[in-house]
Amino acid sequence: MVGAVFLSEGIQKFVYPDDLGPGRFAAIGFSHPDLLASVVGAIEITAGLLILLGWLTRLAGLATTAVMTGAIITTKIPILLGRDLGPFHVHTLETYGFLSMAHEARTDYAMLLGSLFLILVGAGPWSVDAMLHRSPKAGRGR
Repeated sequence: MVGAVFLSEGIQKFVYPDDLGPGRFAAIGFSHPDLLASVVGAIEITAGLLILLGWLTRLAGLATTAVMTGAIITTKIPILLGRDLGPFHVHTLETYGFLSMAHEARTDYAMLLGSLFLILVGAGPWSVDAMLHRSPKAGRGR
């Protein structure tokens, strides 16, 4: 699921630029939102595909961890504080504070923890990573 979510979100940054790409990055308060949205979208697409294939999984998990950490700092911490955080703007909600932030960050936390899990554990036994690291003699003669 981690790979599928990142792949989908990365594609959507290009398909829906006003809502999820440069438009969203500008609304958050980033300088150079066109460039940043394209870089983040490309990272999400590439890392999502790598995770789905199970190829360079730990490296891809590191990239998605960085993306999610940035998203939490720039979009969820302002909700926790109930005010802008430096250049990053809090979006309008009925309530602010810990519970509002926790609600808004539920997918972010799931993707962050999933990414951390992939860094720690790596890909599964059916992954490209596993196939590349298998001994050519493994499984013979049994």
